Amino acid sequence: MIKLDRVGLSFPGDGAPTEVLKDFSLTVPAGRFVAIVGPSGVGKSTLLRVVAGLLSPNEGTVTINADRQDNPLPVVMVFQDARLLPWRKIEGNVGFGLEHGQVSAAARRERIHAALELVGLEGYGHRYPHELSGGQRQRVALARALAVDPDILLMDEPFAGLDAITRESLQDELSRIHAATGKTVLFVTHSIDEAVYLADEVVAIAGKPGRLAAAIPVAAPRPRTRGAPESAGIAAQLREQLAEPPAA
Repeated sequence: MIKLDRVGLSFPGDGAPTEVLKDFSLTVPAGRFVAIVGPSGVGKSTLLRVVAGLLSPNEGTVTINADRQDNPLPVVMVFQDARLLPWRKIEGNVGFGLEHGQVSAAARRERIHAALELVGLEGYGHRYPHELSGGQRQRVALARALAVDPDILLMDEPFAGLDAITRESLQDELSRIHAATGKTVLFVTHSIDEAVYLADEVVAIAGKPGRLAAAIPVAAPRPRTRGAPESAGIAAQLREQLAEPPAA
């Protein structure tokens, strides 16, 4: 589904270019949930933008093999900020990505309803963003992404700005949605515990420029229990890897 082969990315500066990613290779099979962790500034969000096609690498290749070649939006991003249009009702926000394609009005309404139902917001379509809590607005952002039926969801710290109780609730919802839809997910987070709880595999990025420090599968059965011994062991392993960034 996603293959990055020796990807390197740098940005021009006043002097020498600033390298953000170097010699980065990763393969993500279809349907897999991969979490990306690492310190601030190592290129986690930049990596998502490379996969989304928003940034072009200076070196290496990025290959996206979508399940359906006729899908105009095979890759969709969900950000930390829900980025809803305040003058639109929730149904208008969720259906925004469907307005410029070949989807009929009836099919659009059906997709909006199905997406809201999937994220647990059935009946909220006629409200405005300011009438919802932060957690509910983030659910709307996820519904907007799901409404276009992408093959790949790229999620850039989507729960970082939420309180702990809401964050855990949305983690459970995302696990349920992933199980129900089989989407391929790349999920950036600063929380190692969140990564281990959600993902099939956790990828650690370290160093400057950012390099692959570890790719560790999470074999714990689902549904998962927070603080389970096997999860704690994987989290400890990741912290060790991040404490020793890869050599230049």
